[in-house]
Amino acid sequence: MPLHRELDKKLSKTFEPSSRIDDVFKGYDITFVTNEHGEPVTLFFGKRRPDGLIAGERYTRTIKRQPGSMEVKSSHWDLRGKIMA
Repeated sequence: MPLHRELDKKLSKTFEPSSRIDDVFKGYDITFVTNEHGEPVTLFFGKRRPDGLIAGERYTRTIKRQPGSMEVKSSHWDLRGKIMA
């Protein structure tokens, strides 16, 4: 299942490197983890539990770069499974 176009656009931006960011998207709680370049690479999407973790779905991002540079050639998100409460 592909990500919502607006969520994919939001996650295409660069954030604080090697960090965890908690946010909300269209009424759903999201948490994403960034790599050393500040690019989101893991996404948790669903409803936040009282302990701060999310029950819902987990996605991971595959990034392909231009040869010899850090420029992103393409990327896509893969659904890795459900996260239970």
